[in-house]
Amino acid sequence: MDLSINEDQTQVLDAIDGLTRPYASVPVHDVAFALTSDELDAEIAMSGFYDVLAIEELGAVTAAMVVEKLGRLPFALEAGASSLVRPLVDAELPRPWCLVEEGNLDAPVRFLKPGATVLVVGASGVRSFTATAEHVRDAGDEVLFAYPMAYLAGLPDGMTSHDVPVATVLAAWRTAAAAEAAGLLAGALASVVTYVSERKQFGRPLATFQALRHRLAEAQVLVNGVYWLALKAAGTGDAGDAAMALLHAQDAAKRVNYDFHQMLGAMGMTLEHPLHLWTYRLKALSAELGGRGEQGLAAAAALWG
Repeated sequence: MDLSINEDQTQVLDAIDGLTRPYASVPVHDVAFALTSDELDAEIAMSGFYDVLAIEELGAVTAAMVVEKLGRLPFALEAGASSLVRPLVDAELPRPWCLVEEGNLDAPVRFLKPGATVLVVGASGVRSFTATAEHVRDAGDEVLFAYPMAYLAGLPDGMTSHDVPVATVLAAWRTAAAAEAAGLLAGALASVVTYVSERKQFGRPLATFQALRHRLAEAQVLVNGVYWLALKAAGTGDAGDAAMALLHAQDAAKRVNYDFHQMLGAMGMTLEHPLHLWTYRLKALSAELGGRGEQGLAAAAALWG
């Protein structure tokens, strides 16, 4: 499979860079636990970047690239479900999209708010409804994942059923989560590299110490692997590829998150440095769809039945 970036994809990614440049850094003196921007989300949606899957010459691989690129930003955006799942179900349903496992309704839901589309996936099929205030319970300080989150207060009696296979939706969900994790890992790594390149100890930058350089190099290898596996899963649409991509993404997040915060020393334990805006979102994605154990089982089932 040829996953090299073509001219069309380069133009899409360059356009996103230009559009998101004002949001590429954390606002001065901002120490929020999570960053969101309705203005940025609206601009991206209006520009059509959430809809590239439907464009024949772009397709799912470019959609995954868009999700990865947006994941690098310190601002949390609902890009994965909108870009890779929504077009398969019903592109006309309102955003943001919230993906929920039928057997895990007690878990906090990312981006859940009144007006959002909630997609419930499980043994009963693929069903959706538009959330109202009575379906949303504020999570408050109960969840600290650097995403806007809320709990489902309940499901409505009547939901819309969609004629799309559960396996297809789950594969797209896993691919979207892996692509977002790839962006988050890249954003976190870039933030750490900037810090250790500027922070001096014993008269020289931390980045010049061999022990740190080795660990950063290992992290870069993991980040690259997550990126390419996510693009492969998007390109094939295969359930096994999707499960392997998310498995590697969740495993990589677990392996590097601790290192990243340790490299920042005491700053890594504060909100003054923005590292948590990526790593705490990664912690949430590490539990997506049952975590590493479930991804391993899903990959095994897809590969060996």
